[in-house]
Amino acid sequence: MSRVLVTGGSGFVGSHCIVQLLREGHSVRTTVRDLKREAEVQAMVRQGGADPDGKLSFVEADLERDNGWDLAIDNCDYVLHVASPFGGNRPMSEEEMIMPARDGTLRVLRAARAARVRRVVMTSSFGAIGYGHSPRSQPFTEKDWSNVNGPDVSAYIKSKIIAERAAWDFIEREGGTLELTVINPTGIFGPILGRDYSSSVDIIRSLLKGTVPATPRLYFGLIDARDVADLHLRAMTSPKAAGERFIAVAGEPLSMFQVAQVLRGGLGKMAARVPKHEFPDFVVRLLARFSPRMREVASQLGKLRRASNEKARHLLSWEPRSNEDTILATAESLSQFGLL
Repeated sequence: MSRVLVTGGSGFVGSHCIVQLLREGHSVRTTVRDLKREAEVQAMVRQGGADPDGKLSFVEADLERDNGWDLAIDNCDYVLHVASPFGGNRPMSEEEMIMPARDGTLRVLRAARAARVRRVVMTSSFGAIGYGHSPRSQPFTEKDWSNVNGPDVSAYIKSKIIAERAAWDFIEREGGTLELTVINPTGIFGPILGRDYSSSVDIIRSLLKGTVPATPRLYFGLIDARDVADLHLRAMTSPKAAGERFIAVAGEPLSMFQVAQVLRGGLGKMAARVPKHEFPDFVVRLLARFSPRMREVASQLGKLRRASNEKARHLLSWEPRSNEDTILATAESLSQFGLL
């Protein structure tokens, strides 16, 4: 068994990665921006069904600072670089989003190279693959890259493109023997382990709370956080994964309305407030005149981006859960935590 560093252990994907690493017998070290969150992360890990006692340690480190990274990576065999800056409730400028994503990734890679880590598995995004393109019917694959100057590329998506490009450039120019593998998930859903979860999960929460009277005509790929973590672990040790990208998606993209239908069909009375209709596009575009958030929504109306998971299935024998199972597991966990 190996010692593995997971960056961003308090996050949605990071906590699921820790759970699966501990279950497989690895020793795990994780970074948090504030050590006061140690007890919270331990509770999340236990919620996921793993025992953190004696095999999970913590180091304080921030993607925007050099302090802590050498200590965090010292004596580790592998690094799962999952941590990523996200604005949360605070609006962030484009540079505020891009700089910590790019510079933080390079901090982790430099420290990993210095510590003679075998491989870094980096969490990027499907946003680095399928955005800024003209409409197309064929699925996107790992050979595709998003157009960073595309009209539908937000600051967050741009940060993912630039950070991943920087990582591959670093490996090529000065990585030495360090190996890199990248995971590119679509929208990440699945059971939450605490009150820190992905922005995608808020879609399910909003539908169940009845805060949206109807759904905009938006489409997105889905993947369960447990399957994203599983793919990270497979990519960590498989010789076939070195120097590769892997799209993490369960199947065909769904619209918000289709997600609502799954909730109504699988949750019964619990889904009483789930909307039963779609907004006409002109209503969304009208609202976009008054709301920056709705302008972003309007820019994505009707855009169907299909993605292939064949590479991960074939090379790493990865088998994700169905969209339906993931949606219902997300909803049930939100109810369990009293967030509805």
